[in-house]
Order: sequence, then C-alpha cells, then structure tokens
Amino acid sequence: MITSPDNAQLKLIRKLQRKKARADTGLFAAEGEDLVGAAEAAGWPTEVLLHAGEDVEPELLDRVSSLGSGSRVVGVYRQRWAEARGELSVYLHGVGDPGNVGAVIRSAHALCDGPVILGPGCADPFSPKAVRASMGSVFARPPARLGFGELIGTKIALDASAETKLGAGPVAVGPPVVLCVGGEREGLPPELAAAADRALAIPLRAGGPESLNAAMAATVGLYELANRMAADA
Repeated sequence: MITSPDNAQLKLIRKLQRKKARADTGLFAAEGEDLVGAAEAAGWPTEVLLHAGEDVEPELLDRVSSLGSGSRVVGVYRQRWAEARGELSVYLHGVGDPGNVGAVIRSAHALCDGPVILGPGCADPFSPKAVRASMGSVFARPPARLGFGELIGTKIALDASAETKLGAGPVAVGPPVVLCVGGEREGLPPELAAAADRALAIPLRAGGPESLNAAMAATVGLYELANRMAADA
C-alpha cells in the first residue's frame, strides 16, 4: 500500500497531466473503471495501475487525479498511433479543443473503419480531457498523424460555404474516403478546402445557429458518408 505522496508512481501520474511530460515519456494516464476497463478489453498493457484502497491510500490518489472528484483507479499506458488507412476516415486540422478531438475519436470508432487522422494544430488525443471524451475509444481505435497533402483517397471537405449540401445525393466515390474537418472557429483553411476533391456543407435549419462545433460536424458527416457509401456499394 502506497502511503507517501512522494511515491514515484504517484509523481508520474501527476506529471502526465502536462503535455510536455506525455511527449517526453510517450505515456498517458486514464482514470476511472470505465477507461481502465476499455484499455484491458483492447489489450493494452499497463505501465502503472493503482486502485484506491488496495494499492494506494485513496486521498493520495485523489491528489494526483485530474478529476475534481478524484478517481478510484488510474492506469498509465504507452501511447499508440495507427496507420492512416481505412475505407472511411476523418482528418482533423486545427481542432484545438481536446474534448472535441476525443469525441471525434469516439464517433469514428462507432461509424467508420478508419482512424481519426490528426493534422497540424490539433489537441493532444492522449490528454486527460481527450481520453475521457473518447469514452475509451482511444484504446480501441488509436489516432493517426499525417499532413493534408499526404492523405490517401478522396478528400471530402466539410465547408460551410460549399454549394453542395451533405445528403443531397449519392457520394458516388469509391473508398478510401477521408472526411476533412477544420477547427472550431475558422473551419478548414481555404487553401485546404480548395485542394479537396469535393466540398460539402451540412444543411442547417434557417434561424438556428450558423455552425456546429467540430465534433458534432464530424459526427454528422461520418454518419451521412457511411450510409451513402454503403448505399452506393
């Protein structure tokens, strides 16, 4: 039983809340029974695994938790990156909110067979907030890293200014297809939207908000493209 706040494992868990520490070590932490269970189900070995009341005094684990209410179990894992391949995947550019990155990883796990491909300016998918938002999907479907110019397949940009609306007709493209989604405020840079093979806009109700956040837009786009590609097959 760990009884000292100076324990090396506790110090590591606290340290991994910082992006630089995650980059330097290649490790990240996941808190809570659901996330640790998802890691186990996906076959990820633990570098550290601490259960409150069994391996460590609960108040000491609370002190290193990134959750306001503390955590009953924390696991430390080595980061994994996937290859950027699949019949349908999603590319994120400049999505700086880790909650959005994690949510898109969850949506991609649910809706398509390719990974989330992270381009420049995206939040760390292994940050505490992103891992929680993925609800464990980061273990089942690790992200990939690639630049826009290196993407393989038909690139479909989500662009609010596009004349063609998502869902207006068949996709009529064969796999692989990469849905390209930009940052929360600016969207895809104009030069990337122009370089995509097609640009589609999500039709929004008149009088409603002018846009969706990146995670919602990616989820709507993936759902529609997955259904359209299945219908066209």
